Amino acid sequence: KMAEKQEEPSNAQNGEPDNAEEGEGKKKKVKREDLPPFEIVTGERLPAIFFKFQFRNVEYSSGRNKTFLCYVVETQGKEAVTCRGYLEDEHAAAHAEMAFFNTILPTCQAGARHDVTWYVSSSPCVTCAERICEALRKNKGLRLTIMVGRLFMWEEPEMQAALRSMKEAGCKLRIMKPQDFEYVWKNFVEQEEGEEAKSFVPWEDIQENFQYYEEKLAEIL
Repeated sequence: KMAEKQEEPSNAQNGEPDNAEEGEGKKKKVKREDLPPFEIVTGERLPAIFFKFQFRNVEYSSGRNKTFLCYVVETQGKEAVTCRGYLEDEHAAAHAEMAFFNTILPTCQAGARHDVTWYVSSSPCVTCAERICEALRKNKGLRLTIMVGRLFMWEEPEMQAALRSMKEAGCKLRIMKPQDFEYVWKNFVEQEEGEEAKSFVPWEDIQENFQYYEEKLAEIL
């Protein structure tokens, strides 16, 4: 049985300082006016505090209202190329899944086969699921595996239908196991400079939460 109630995060847990309204908040407001209508953060490694809060595979995801998407793209062209990084959305308009298709995939070699693996904090919403299906139907050289930490609004019938449609379109959907969280920690999370890489410390209910979501996904699909 999963935890009945999750703590509300402080700003600091959410990867923002508690005085966000002062320093960071002002910066963000200024930045948003200069940017297109949505703000997508990209990079190679995300801060550890973001990972520990946003990727946690809890049932009640209060405060976890962003999508963090870590990707590995293996291109099988004239020469094999691997690229990796992460996307984080601000939920203003475009979600991280959309941003991947709009900004990351077009930079990969056209006409080649792309084996793509995503490690996402939660499964896609209905609109993003439709976009994923569309991309897979249009691009026969695209293979997509999505490893998800949590299932997003899985009780909703339209969400269940969206997950099934992704499977039918050829997308492999998996729930992240403890080993997958460790892989993300090693490959996508910032380690403090000058320190030895800290090993991944699983949270208390990581295995039972994985089993819970794996059962739910199996029932839906």
